[in-house]
Amino acid sequence: MTFGEDPPGAGSGVEESEKILTRYLDGGGNFVDTANFYTNGHSEAILGDFFAARPGLRDRVVLASKFFGNLFPGDPNGGGAGRRSIIAQLEETLRRLRTDRLDLYWLHQWDRNTPIEETMRALDDLVRAGKVRYIGFSNTPAWLTAQAHTMAALRGWTPLVALQVEYSLLAREVEGELAPFARDQGLALVPWSPLKNGFLSGKYRRDRQVTDSARSAHVGGPSDRDHEVIDAVAEVADALATSSAAVALAWLRAREGTVVPIVGARRLDHLEDNLAGLDVALTPDHLSRLDAVSTPDLNYPAPMRGALRAMLQFGGTTVDGESSAVYPPLLQSDIRY
Repeated sequence: MTFGEDPPGAGSGVEESEKILTRYLDGGGNFVDTANFYTNGHSEAILGDFFAARPGLRDRVVLASKFFGNLFPGDPNGGGAGRRSIIAQLEETLRRLRTDRLDLYWLHQWDRNTPIEETMRALDDLVRAGKVRYIGFSNTPAWLTAQAHTMAALRGWTPLVALQVEYSLLAREVEGELAPFARDQGLALVPWSPLKNGFLSGKYRRDRQVTDSARSAHVGGPSDRDHEVIDAVAEVADALATSSAAVALAWLRAREGTVVPIVGARRLDHLEDNLAGLDVALTPDHLSRLDAVSTPDLNYPAPMRGALRAMLQFGGTTVDGESSAVYPPLLQSDIRY
C-alpha cells in the first residue's frame, strides 16, 4: 500500500520502492501483497515493472492482489464483487502486474450488493481457468466468511486459504470470531497494519511529538490506553536490545496458528526495523506481559468462553472439567441431573 505516488505524497517513489523490494527479497522474503486500489494502481505497476525487469524472479514469489475498489467513479461495474467486475478488475491487475496469473486473490471488502454465491462461483471459475491459484477474504464479517467457505466446500468450489485482517497488539478484536475460525479451518491469518498505523514502531511516546508520519495527521495520536501497550512494548524492546517494531511483529508471529504479518514499509529503514523481528525470541514472561496489557474487550458471545462460559453441572464440575465453584450459583442451579 505504501508503493506509489498517485496522488503525490501517498507513498514511496519508484526508486525507494525498488530498494525496499530488493532488500526484502535478498533477505529471504517471498510473499508480496498489493491491491488494485493502492495508489490508484501505481503500486501494481511498480511491482509489474520490477519483476518484468528481472526474468525468472516472478516465479519465485507468492504474488497477491485484491479486488473490490472502484477505480472508475460513476461506473457501477467499475468495482465490487460481481462476476463481471471481478473479471474486469483481474484483467486490469494482471496487465499492471505484467503477469498471466495471481498466486492469491483477495476480496478486499464485503460487497453488500452482490450475493456471496456469485462472488465465490466467479472466483472458482478464475481458479479453474488458471488465472488465480488461491483465494482469500479481507475485512469480511465472520458469519459471511464462514458461509462462503462452507458453501465452497459443499459445492466443490475453491475454498478460502487465508484471511487478511487488522491485527496487532493494539487491535485484537479479531480474536473474538475470525481468528478461532481460521485456526479451526486451517486458514492463515495475514495481519495488516501490524504496527497499528506506526503506533507500535517506537517513535510514539507520551512525551514525544511525532512529525514524520504520513498517517498521523489522518488517524490522530495514540490514546492513553494505547500508550499503556506502547510503553510495555518499548520496555520489552529495551530489555532485548531491539526495536519496538521488532517486538510487536515477534508477538504476532508467536500467536497460535499460521500468522503472516504484512510489513508496510514506506522507507528502507522502516523495513530494516521490521526485519529485525525475525531475530527476536520473546520469552513466556514477555508474551504474558504483552498479552495482559493488550487484552481486548471482545463482543458477545466471546466473553462466554471465558469465566462466564455456559455450562452444565455434572458432579460439581463443568462439561469441560473446570470446578463449578468459580461460577455464580444462579448459573449452576438451572440444569441438574
